[in-house]
Amino acid sequence: MPDNQLLSIIIPAYNEQENIDQAFVAISKILTENNIPFEILFVDDGSCDQTFACVQKLSEGHKEVRGISFSRNFGKEAAIFAGLEGAQGDCCLIMDCDLQHPPALIPDMYRLWRDGFEVVEGIKASRGKESPFHRLCAKGFYHIISGATGIDMSRASDFKLLDRKAVDALLILPERAPFFRALSSWVGFKTASLSFEVQERTAGASKWSLWSLTKYAIRNITSFSGAPMQMVTLLGWIMLLVSLALGIQSLYRYFSGTALEGFTTVILLQLIIGSVLMISLGIIGHYISRIYEEIKARPRYIIRKQCGQEKN
Repeated sequence: MPDNQLLSIIIPAYNEQENIDQAFVAISKILTENNIPFEILFVDDGSCDQTFACVQKLSEGHKEVRGISFSRNFGKEAAIFAGLEGAQGDCCLIMDCDLQHPPALIPDMYRLWRDGFEVVEGIKASRGKESPFHRLCAKGFYHIISGATGIDMSRASDFKLLDRKAVDALLILPERAPFFRALSSWVGFKTASLSFEVQERTAGASKWSLWSLTKYAIRNITSFSGAPMQMVTLLGWIMLLVSLALGIQSLYRYFSGTALEGFTTVILLQLIIGSVLMISLGIIGHYISRIYEEIKARPRYIIRKQCGQEKN
């Protein structure tokens, strides 16, 4: 490969005004020391603070910096894909603005790419400091998504370097609600992995609440897999077996003269069946809403403003 292969660093940012300058300094220092030509593309996901103003200021003094600002908050996945569409590099690397993805690993990922690997994944050696409940929920989510997709995502992250071929393959996918972490594995290509320790945030607090993480998990599971739909069939078979067992028991007691008076069994059956039906309808309804979103074919994001100079 020629020596002037450009690396595009894509950094989604939401209310990260404290981290913009620190992220640029840390990343640019390491890439400059390793003689890696680069651009840094910050994607402001509709922040309420001065995130994009910080990016604009940086871009005025550093030609390597560009910025995209959304008209509102469209979510991290939209920010990642906006960055991929706007990036001009021969390879693209996605990382968090809070530097929990260690910049020190970037030169190794770049060298693996130059050695012929088309996808270089950063996998978590540990999840860093998390509450036991958050860790349990994350483990459950990745267990479900790994089982549904057949891809081991137990230690997956968005910290990935992609060759231009892999980027182009992702960009032609028509989903309105893509799940980057899974799709970047689904597209295939020659893959290598490097483990890393999740770092402490350089500043500020996480913008992910429990509710937003729950919605994020549900959205990504249903956007990438139809496995929850199969739960409806499974629940139906389970209730059929339970009903058969209770029916045989009731008939035996009736003919043996030991049938109990009252409607406890009937009421319990109604409650169980009603709950299963409502859960099933909820799952089906969620998939119908996803179909509705896809049919509308609205853009993944709307750009309000851009800054920085595009390279020729």
